[in-house]
Amino acid sequence: MTEPQLPGNPQVERFMTLSTLIPPGGVIVELAASNRKQALAGLAELAERVLGAASRPVLDAVIEREKLGSTGVGNGVAIPHARTNLVNRVCGVFARLKQPVDFDAVDGQPADLVFMLLAPENASAEHLRALAQVSRFFRREALRRAVRTAPDADAIAALLTSGVETGAT
Repeated sequence: MTEPQLPGNPQVERFMTLSTLIPPGGVIVELAASNRKQALAGLAELAERVLGAASRPVLDAVIEREKLGSTGVGNGVAIPHARTNLVNRVCGVFARLKQPVDFDAVDGQPADLVFMLLAPENASAEHLRALAQVSRFFRREALRRAVRTAPDADAIAALLTSGVETGAT
């Protein structure tokens, strides 16, 4: 089995897994939020705990990006993202929300699966590749269903890793 390449490598798109993006402890289940801003704030707090990036500037960066256009991609999934000098590599955190919230998705459905992606200011290409990888993962109905029914954060983390690496559909 080939070792996954780290972001920044030309082979990153082919081998990047969500496990290279999400640090240990970077998944939360049953995040309580009644609106988009609360969901983003909860993810920003998680990012501070596991990535060491101050939550308020992360939240501000992601909200600023949200003003440019919705990050609700449909099927109950949102991928809020931002480039910021608070991180030194492409990384992310994930939450399964207790109740879906409106992310202005193209299909009009609220999101309950939210992957917040952060990238350094100068990592445009890596940011876009990671965004595409996260999007490809969540396009798979069976994986969305498995993430929604997983019993805990460890099970979700395992799905986020194995779902990409094995090409599960």
